[in-house]
Amino acid sequence: MKKIIILALTLSPLLSHAQDDLIRKIESNKSYNNYKSDDDNKKYHFSSIIDLERTCVKNQASSGTCWSYSTNSFLESEMMRMGKEPIELSPIFSAHCVYMDKAVNYVRMHGSLGWGDGGECHDVINMYAKYGAMPQEVYTGLHYGTTKNKFAEMQAILKAMLDAVISNPNGKLTPSWEKAYNDVLDSYLGAIPDKFKYDNKVYTPKSFAEQRVGIHAEDYVEVASYLTEPLYKKTTMMVPDNWSFARVYNVKMDDLTDIIDNALNKGFTVAWAADVSEKYFSWKNGVAYVPEKDYEDMDDTEKKYMFDGPKDERVITPEKRQIAFDNYETTDDHGMHIVGMSEDQNGRKYYKVKNSWGDKNDFKGYIYVSKAYVRYKTTALLLHKNGIPNSLREKMSI
Repeated sequence: MKKIIILALTLSPLLSHAQDDLIRKIESNKSYNNYKSDDDNKKYHFSSIIDLERTCVKNQASSGTCWSYSTNSFLESEMMRMGKEPIELSPIFSAHCVYMDKAVNYVRMHGSLGWGDGGECHDVINMYAKYGAMPQEVYTGLHYGTTKNKFAEMQAILKAMLDAVISNPNGKLTPSWEKAYNDVLDSYLGAIPDKFKYDNKVYTPKSFAEQRVGIHAEDYVEVASYLTEPLYKKTTMMVPDNWSFARVYNVKMDDLTDIIDNALNKGFTVAWAADVSEKYFSWKNGVAYVPEKDYEDMDDTEKKYMFDGPKDERVITPEKRQIAFDNYETTDDHGMHIVGMSEDQNGRKYYKVKNSWGDKNDFKGYIYVSKAYVRYKTTALLLHKNGIPNSLREKMSI
């Protein structure tokens, strides 16, 4: 064990979190006019069209748990939509469950599986169905002396343990590795209690999910869009963080925004997985769109003022979308929560998106994303089946 921990700590800088790297990569994507969202001279003016209920913005900090923060936020909005008391759910409970199940698959695949904090929207729904849910105030996951998530050391140690198991020094796996692995996970995140008290009642994670959250996992559908797969059938979601090899419904590119529009108009929010590593995604200014020119073809002035007010956008085709996916220009970077729709001063519509990077941007934790960007850079959507247009539901047989 000592050698494993030493190796893990040596590797820790090499296993720095994709989310940390992602934020560093895009932090220079911003306007150079230094306007604030509440400044009368700001360059973007957004007027609300639809603004659905949700809980407050959270901060995933130094952890790649965007998928869990965004989809638990989505479940919180589902509770509100159903008329239930909003309860802030624990994203780290979902993550703990995933890290245990993912470890089993990692060993079964002899290590030929992406490792790290990453996951998908469906992971939260699947863990909810299998293990239940817990309130944030009961299970914070902060069991290692910090006030914010900081997962690098934990993940380095967990991976080193699993790689030692895969190397199989005994010639045969023992039944002890899963317990040893889970003990380390518990040391960092805290053991998941069999029972806990909330609102003066005692629950298990399963009974809390059934009695307080009250959603039915089978009602939720995940969709993606590939030119290479049959339409309106299920296909494997071909991204590295799909460690469970889950299957999603394949729809047309334009169906993605049609689905979101229909859902929002009916009062349903949407969990959104997307590529956000583009130069035209500005977390600081809270805007994402697809400029007419590629960044490499812009002159210095165009680059400098990319976010200095609304610009014309590129026309996105299904072919362009697929090429970007195949060339790794579109990667499965981040999970967020679509909670509304707005329009800019020119009448262009944007989706209002709740992020999990805290509230220190121009729109206090939210970002306005154009429909072109969503068509181009979405990797998956997850939502209640009743949010999908009836015509598409018929084609998907759901």
